[in-house]
Amino acid sequence: MAGKRKVHTRTDLTIPKVEHHHDVSGEVIVALEAIPPLVTVVSFPYNAAAIRSYDFAEHYGTGIDEITYCCQRQIERFLAKQDAEVEASTVTSYARGVGFFLSYLSLRAAALQRSLTLADVNREMINGYLRHLADARLNRSGQKVRYDQVKAVLQALGRRGLIRVVTAGDERTFPVNPFPNSARNVKGQKPLSRGERQAFTAAVKTAVMPLFQADVEVTGELLAYALLIVALHTGRNTTPLLEMGMDCLRPHPKENTSFLVLWKRRGHNTSKVALREDSPVDRTIESLPGVKLPVVRLIKRAVELAESLQADAEAHLVGRVWLYRSRQKKEYGSVTALTDSTIGLAVRKLVADAGLVDADGKPLKINISRLRKTFANRIFELLDGDLGSTAVALGNTPEVAGRNYMSPDENAKRNWKFLGEVLTQELLSRTLGATERTPAGRCTDPTGGQYAPKTRDGTTCFDFLNCLRCRNYVVTGDDLYRIFSFYWRVLRERERMDARLWERHYAHIPRLIERDVVGAGLERKVFKSADVEAARDRARLDPHPFWQFDSIASLDTFRQSQEIAA
Repeated sequence: MAGKRKVHTRTDLTIPKVEHHHDVSGEVIVALEAIPPLVTVVSFPYNAAAIRSYDFAEHYGTGIDEITYCCQRQIERFLAKQDAEVEASTVTSYARGVGFFLSYLSLRAAALQRSLTLADVNREMINGYLRHLADARLNRSGQKVRYDQVKAVLQALGRRGLIRVVTAGDERTFPVNPFPNSARNVKGQKPLSRGERQAFTAAVKTAVMPLFQADVEVTGELLAYALLIVALHTGRNTTPLLEMGMDCLRPHPKENTSFLVLWKRRGHNTSKVALREDSPVDRTIESLPGVKLPVVRLIKRAVELAESLQADAEAHLVGRVWLYRSRQKKEYGSVTALTDSTIGLAVRKLVADAGLVDADGKPLKINISRLRKTFANRIFELLDGDLGSTAVALGNTPEVAGRNYMSPDENAKRNWKFLGEVLTQELLSRTLGATERTPAGRCTDPTGGQYAPKTRDGTTCFDFLNCLRCRNYVVTGDDLYRIFSFYWRVLRERERMDARLWERHYAHIPRLIERDVVGAGLERKVFKSADVEAARDRARLDPHPFWQFDSIASLDTFRQSQEIAA
C-alpha cells in the first residue's frame, strides 16, 4: 500500500510586495515611486460579509502614505493566504478596521504637522489610537473589535520586519489587555420563552407554506423563513446555514432519518445533525412545538427549487441551496443568495405581520444566534439537564455550552428559592453552625474535615463521593431524604457509563449507605422503618435539587459555582 502523498500549497509569486530597502541603521525605507500604487481598490471574493471592496485612495496624500501603502499590501497578502490562514470575511473586517485607524493617523499627522512613517508606529501611537477609540462613541466591545483588527495587520507587518514591534517592558508596542472584562459588557439575546417560541414557530410555519406550491415564485423572504425553521430545529450558526450545499442531506443508518451536513469555516470541519424524515405516524417536532412540517422535507424542497437556478448562478454561488432571482433594479432577474441582512428584513416583516411581541409588549427580536440559544435550552430541557449531550448537539464543549448558551429555567429559580428559605430558617433558628448540611447529609467540619482541602482561605469541602468514608460525616433522620437522593443518583449512573468504571468508582456508595447508615441507624433505633421507606420513595420520585443533575460528572460546574459563591 502506497504512503499518503504530501500536498504542498502553491504560493502566488505575483502578489504585490512592499518595495523597500534598509538603510545603514536598519530602518525600513519604502520606495516613494511606488506610492500610491496604480490600483488602490482591494476587491474581496464573495463571503459572508456585505462589503465587496475597499478603496485606500482616500488615505493617500494625507501625510501617511507609507503606512497606508504597507497596510494595503498586507490586506492583499491576507487575501492571497499569505502570513495567516484567515477567511475573506475576516480580511474584510481587517480592511474596515485599518481604514478607521488610517483616518486617525491622518488627524495625528495634521496635528504634528509632518508626515508619519513606519518608524512612528510605537506605543505612543497605539495609546493615542486607544484614546481615539474611547472618544468615538463606541462601546467597549466595539472598541476592542476595532483595536484587534488593526493589531492583526500591524503584527503581520512586524513579523515581516517592516515595523519594529517591542514585545516586553514599558515600551512594548501593544499593551497587555487594554480592554479588561469587555465581554461582561456584552449582553446577548436570551433564548425565547415557551410562549414566544410557540408564537414564532406558528407564524413562521404559516409564512413558509407557499414555498410548497407548484407555481411558487421563490423570493428571499420565503427562503429566509425556511432557513429560520432549519435554524431553530438544528441550532446551527448563521454562516454554515447560509452556505448550505446541494448535497447537505446524507443517508443515516436509522430508518426515516437523514444527516444534515454543514461546513464550519472556523473549525475547517463538518457539522452533522440527525433529522427525522416523513413518518407514517404524524408527529410533532419536539423542538418546534406546533410545527408538524418535517425539516427534511423543507430542505429537500429548497434543494429542488435551487436546482433550476444553478446554471445561471455565478461561480461562487454554484452548489448553494438558498438561491433566488433578485428583484432589485440593478440586479433584476440575476441569481443571488440569502445574506444575513436579507434574513433580518424578512424577520422584521414576519414580526410585524404576525404581531409577535415579547413579555414587555415590544416587537419580538429574532436572529439566528437567539434561535441557537433557544435550541440549546430546549434540548437541555428534553434531556432532563444533560449538559454533556446538549453540548454534543451544539457542537461545543460542556464548558462553552454552559457559559454561553444555558439560561436558568423555572426549576432552577424554584430550587434557588428553596435553598434561600432553608438558609434563612437555619440562620433564624441558630442551627447553622452546629452541623452544616451537605448534599449527602451533615458535616461537623466542612472546611477542616478529613477530606476537606484545608486551605488558608477556608475553602469548603465538596468531595461528596467520600462523605460515607469521612469521620466528620453525620446523618440524622432529617437527612434521609438527602442521602437517598444521592443513593438513587448513583444507581442511575450505572445505566449511563461503563460497568467496570461504575464498579470501580461508585459501586461501594449504595452498599455503604444500606449497611453503615440505614442498617446501623435502624439497629440503634435512630431511624424508624416508616421514615426510611418514606424518604427512599420520595427521593426516587422527586430527588433533592442538588441531585437532579442528569450526570454526576456535570456536578463539577455546580461545585465551581458554589466555591465562587462561598
